[in-house]
Amino acid sequence: MFNPERPPEITASRWLNSDGKRTLKAERGKVVFVAVAQSTCPGSLKFGLPQAMRLTRAFSDKEVAVFGLHMAFENLDAQTPEKVQAFLEEHGFTLPVALDKPNGEGLPQTMTDYELQGTPAILLFDRQGRLRRHYLGAVDDLRVGAEIMALLIEDKDSPREMSIALERKLAAALINPDEHQHGDGCGCGHEHGHDHGHDHQHDHAAAHGEPGHVHGPDCKH
Repeated sequence: MFNPERPPEITASRWLNSDGKRTLKAERGKVVFVAVAQSTCPGSLKFGLPQAMRLTRAFSDKEVAVFGLHMAFENLDAQTPEKVQAFLEEHGFTLPVALDKPNGEGLPQTMTDYELQGTPAILLFDRQGRLRRHYLGAVDDLRVGAEIMALLIEDKDSPREMSIALERKLAAALINPDEHQHGDGCGCGHEHGHDHGHDHQHDHAAAHGEPGHVHGPDCKH
């Protein structure tokens, strides 16, 4: 069963816009934001990757690591490494991007390991390497920024009690709309329609990035 306290490493077949391989382990001590995307997904182009680029300009890379995970699970002929590189260059997405490793005829490796449901998605890790947020769909910049700032308050060796207290303050302060109004290009998750057969329940709100799946230190799985 997936354990957010000890999430698996991102398995990449190749890195784009990067001098070398990036790992979650090497980024310990920073807050890590991963934008999960597909070059053929309209929500990734309109919301996920532009938001990641804004974060690279808003936060110091000494404190917050931002990179993309290109997770091709459909239209594979249109998402070769060369075509993904051209897509990134065309739209000015200069952040490092991992290409999720193909896994035979099944879903790519990291998608399987993290039980991801589609794109665009967000994975947010704390300084200790724990997965604290998993969103599917577009998420407001203010919410993402508030959650990153809260995680930055924690130190690499902060006690669990501090993490729990911060999660409770976030839950009290951030408002989750009761209804999600659909408009043109709302950025709702681009789902792959595959049944993982696991116990995670992603309800309607979570599937649209509000509020998403919270992996807090006192979250019961």
